[in-house]
Amino acid sequence: MFIGNFLLPLQPFVIPLNGLAQGRTEFCWSADGQFFSTFENSEILDAELSVEVLAEKSGRFIGLDLSIEGVATVECDRCLSELRLPVSVRKSFSIKFGEESAEGESAGDGEREILFIPEDNTDLDMGQVIYDYTCLSLPLTRVHEEGACDQETVKYLGIQEPEPGGNASAEDSPFAALKNLFDDNK
Repeated sequence: MFIGNFLLPLQPFVIPLNGLAQGRTEFCWSADGQFFSTFENSEILDAELSVEVLAEKSGRFIGLDLSIEGVATVECDRCLSELRLPVSVRKSFSIKFGEESAEGESAGDGEREILFIPEDNTDLDMGQVIYDYTCLSLPLTRVHEEGACDQETVKYLGIQEPEPGGNASAEDSPFAALKNLFDDNK
């Protein structure tokens, strides 16, 4: 992953690389809806996230351990009402200065992901990394539990949601008409 200075820094999500002391340094931030609104076309409407980065510097090596915990609010894919989803991310990175090689250095299983930083960067803006990994932690299909969607909206969609605690029969399945397909060909 290449981190450049293509975005304005998202304060306070900046780690000063030049001023980073040898040893471990911890950074703690909060990310909310205002943070996600700075990104174009963000699907995250609101959030209550706690972000922690443990930076370890030893000589020229800089390692980062990222932790994101909390709740993100998105639209339900079915009824478009707000849906709160848990977010839990744990990632480890190594910082390398310079351009990413053409062969693309890759980290093996269980190793740290590599972030390439231009040689002249003195600060690392973690905003894009936090945004990306939060979005990646969300499920592809974002829907309420059965029966929890906005009934007014579902009514207009023509979707028959089962009653909470109700039993759905085999005849309610859209595939019920196909169950005898092979029997008729005999």
